[in-house]
Amino acid sequence: MAERKRQLVRDELTEAAVKLLASQGFDETTVEQIAAAVGMSRRTFSRYFESKEDVIVHMLAGAGTQLCAALRARPADEPPAVALRHALSVITALMAGNPDKTQHVTGLMLGTPALLARFLERQSYWQDEMTTILAERTGLAPEADLRPRIAAGVALTAFNAALRRWVDGGGTADMDELVDEAFAAVTPALDLTTGTN
Repeated sequence: MAERKRQLVRDELTEAAVKLLASQGFDETTVEQIAAAVGMSRRTFSRYFESKEDVIVHMLAGAGTQLCAALRARPADEPPAVALRHALSVITALMAGNPDKTQHVTGLMLGTPALLARFLERQSYWQDEMTTILAERTGLAPEADLRPRIAAGVALTAFNAALRRWVDGGGTADMDELVDEAFAAVTPALDLTTGTN
């Protein structure tokens, strides 16, 4: 119950931050303003987040967990490219649930160096777990074979390219179609079948 209440407060702070950032911009918005928007002090805010960057990055935390869970749940005999593409559908589905908010927050992340750094840092954790899952699925040892890590990295790079196109287009394109287009370009690189390197 305590953790659920904590999550509700985090979500409330995130909503307040998104509204302020939308109207004022990232650099102009302070932690004090975000805290005041939900009726709390700066000190109370720090019990939930260390910085305003953390408020936005919080929105990504669950996405990575769901992505890796979806990848792990894919059929064992499914080709890596297909499994990775289906797993990324979890994120595009989350985006489709609130496209306006997602477009704004994603635009902020990609356009603000501090947020972009945190986004890429978060994705590096996703890549580590995806590497482990791909290695388990294929029987390749990631400490001896680079292919599982490369495949995870290529999949995330393809997703990021689609995400950038989606944001640059004002969020009007179909994100799933953009990811499909990106994956069509990189699928050969995601072949992890054993054989000559």
